[in-house]
Amino acid sequence: MVAALAGVGVGLNREWKRKPLGMRTLALVALGSAIAPLAALHFHDLESSSPQALARVVQGILEGVLTGIGFIGAGAVLRDPRHETVEGLTTAATVWVTAAVGLACALADWTVVAGGVGLTLAVLFGIGWLETRLTAD
Repeated sequence: MVAALAGVGVGLNREWKRKPLGMRTLALVALGSAIAPLAALHFHDLESSSPQALARVVQGILEGVLTGIGFIGAGAVLRDPRHETVEGLTTAATVWVTAAVGLACALADWTVVAGGVGLTLAVLFGIGWLETRLTAD
């Protein structure tokens, strides 16, 4: 539940900016990123495994989720070779960082969750405001 709420919080910025990915999408990204490791870590045979085996499983989950989520982020990136522009990189990065927050929720690292959401919102709102000021003609 915390993962979904974190995704909604980050998604607020995307909604206000009228971006294609918003609260629902980022809530689902964070939630899915939390469910995947929880499902694997609660597998009954894994509980009796060695610490090394558990560490390999956790490492594989983290790598798999963060790599896999890149495909959703890639769908947000649009390249226009005629005008030599690229759009959607911030949205793609937001998808990726929201997945990382979801993983932190699954690992119950609440300091990382709070810091991750806080820093993400600071970057999206604060640096977005600064960029607007610096690029205004």
